[in-house]
Amino acid sequence: MKKSLIGAVVGMLILSGCSSTTNHETKHAAADVTFAQQMVPHHEQALEMAKLVPTRSSNEKVRDLAERIEKAQAPEIAQMNEWLGKWGAQKADHSGHDMTGMMSQDEMAELGKATGAEFDRLWLDLMIKHHEGAVEMAKTQLDKGQDADARKLAQAIIDGQQKEITEMADLLRTI
Repeated sequence: MKKSLIGAVVGMLILSGCSSTTNHETKHAAADVTFAQQMVPHHEQALEMAKLVPTRSSNEKVRDLAERIEKAQAPEIAQMNEWLGKWGAQKADHSGHDMTGMMSQDEMAELGKATGAEFDRLWLDLMIKHHEGAVEMAKTQLDKGQDADARKLAQAIIDGQQKEITEMADLLRTI
């Protein structure tokens, strides 16, 4: 009788250990979902802006920055969409022009028409505002989010985009 009771207790401990691991892997808060749902379209707009650079700018520093933005943010979009799927949440609504730092349709149209130094100044100014919005969203994630990976990404966004904001402000002074 003792052996079967011990076996049952050990079995329950093993199962509860597996269960807590599963719960740990999927632990997230509503703030984590909101962060991913908002940051995906936010990043997508940054990619849309970056894709304008090769045909409208001849400034190598602006071109290099746009390329780095694309290389950084495209994988982050994929990662956040993966999280949304894992969390059973809907993918992002791609119409979020009212989010912090998002460009309006008019601003995007104006950017799409500009060329040369005019484009560079406008692109840098708009991208600074865009990055500031992303940093604000990432800080909210750090304050309210629970998912460790989402918090890690939020900190990486803050660190990377703050550095790029400084770089863009410096570039604006030279154009």
